[in-house]
Amino acid sequence: MGKNDRVTIAGMKRIFLPASLLLIFTIALLTGCNDASPPAPLSEDNVNLIFVTSPDVAYHTAGDVNHDTANLTDQGLQRSLLMATFLKQQVLGGKNVTAIYTLSPMTHLQTSQRYPDMTAIWFIEQFALLNQFTLRVDAAGTTYTANSFPLYSAYAPGSVPSGVAVPASYCPDCIGLDFNNTGGDNDALIAGVINSGTPGFHVFSAPWETINTLLTSINSQYGYNLDVPTVFMGTNFVYVVSITPSGSASLLTYYANLHPDATYPALPSPVVTGACSYALQPYFSTSRTGGVDGAVIPANINKNQTMYIIRHVEAHPDPTHKFEDGNYVAAGQWRALDLPDALQNKISPDLVLSIDPAQWAFTGAANVAYVRPSLSLVPYAIANNFPYYLVASFDIRDPNEPQLASDYLFTGGAFSNKTILLAWESTRIKPLINALLTKYGGNNLPLLPTAWPSPDYDTMWTVTLDAQGNVTVDNAPCEGIDSASLPATAPVY
Repeated sequence: MGKNDRVTIAGMKRIFLPASLLLIFTIALLTGCNDASPPAPLSEDNVNLIFVTSPDVAYHTAGDVNHDTANLTDQGLQRSLLMATFLKQQVLGGKNVTAIYTLSPMTHLQTSQRYPDMTAIWFIEQFALLNQFTLRVDAAGTTYTANSFPLYSAYAPGSVPSGVAVPASYCPDCIGLDFNNTGGDNDALIAGVINSGTPGFHVFSAPWETINTLLTSINSQYGYNLDVPTVFMGTNFVYVVSITPSGSASLLTYYANLHPDATYPALPSPVVTGACSYALQPYFSTSRTGGVDGAVIPANINKNQTMYIIRHVEAHPDPTHKFEDGNYVAAGQWRALDLPDALQNKISPDLVLSIDPAQWAFTGAANVAYVRPSLSLVPYAIANNFPYYLVASFDIRDPNEPQLASDYLFTGGAFSNKTILLAWESTRIKPLINALLTKYGGNNLPLLPTAWPSPDYDTMWTVTLDAQGNVTVDNAPCEGIDSASLPATAPVY
């Protein structure tokens, strides 16, 4: 910030500080020495653009990011959970959010390993689950309201990175943020929100580089004459451009004053666990061995690979399982946060993998970014200090997806000598395994029954390729979490 910059902290009068005193003022805030009254929640009559700075490798509060994985640490995970409550109560005043936009992770590849930025989308997930969303669930117009809010993270035209599947069409109303702001995509997104004049709370979760550029662009494009921040102050700061019905704008800065622990968060109460019952998916096992029953090992099959495949966490809470907003629901947060403990003595992967959350679909009731499979495994990756890999070279909606997924996951050698935990779309899991089994041919060898029961979030399928490429498939271990006992509201921190 330059000389005599203005700092507006919600709940305080505007003050003007010379640069020398601004640093002292900032340090006082960061060390919790601010004696100002608590921030006043925003007015729902205004168009409120709420900018939440997610940690990345370049800009983060110390201890929030693992530089080796570009993922959150346990402390960063704790901060995201605490930030959700702060946003909901102190910024929104307990009211429901209007829209949530977040970064398309593959637009921001980090470290020399080019890991996607999954922190921006995760950093706002807990907050999304503290809000409600209503959707039509049948042709008669019946609606269902769940503790879940969609996250908009789909690609904008021109923003699809090299090597990523280009969508057949672009989502008209679930586009997220592009780290590179290709062709001014982010500017157009923000302009659409402002020009619509829709009052309420529009939340944007992205790294500081993106937030800073957005604030500067808004100020310039609309001539608001706001003193936008130019220096990263830490992830405890939330910036808001609040626009009144008359069109006047002000910049507010909320300070969360969060001091998260550096340990993996404990759930407020334990989830119910138990042995695998196989009630929804009976126990099943099959194998293909070269030369046995006519099976032939494919020439390019991976070797010494184990793949554990799970469904995303809870997502369809209505009795007919038709609620679909692309995200998971609050009950699923209990499962997601408990997965590191639930799977601790069952599997030992060295790699975590899922679907690119910038893919989208029309569900019959809404256009949604399909974020939930990848978000389901973020806590597990954090707890085990893993980077997060995304499958992005083909679309989950592609009619040939089972074959494409089978080829990607089990051929070519990229995942040979790896043990992988994969979160996938339930209706695609057994078809992709069957596509693998079919490669071996054979005489009268069984395939998996393809249906996946809607209430089943616990079954885990294991695919093992040995040193010769022979394959075994079974669903012997499960997650062991009782879905029916999970609370319908998210754990609150």
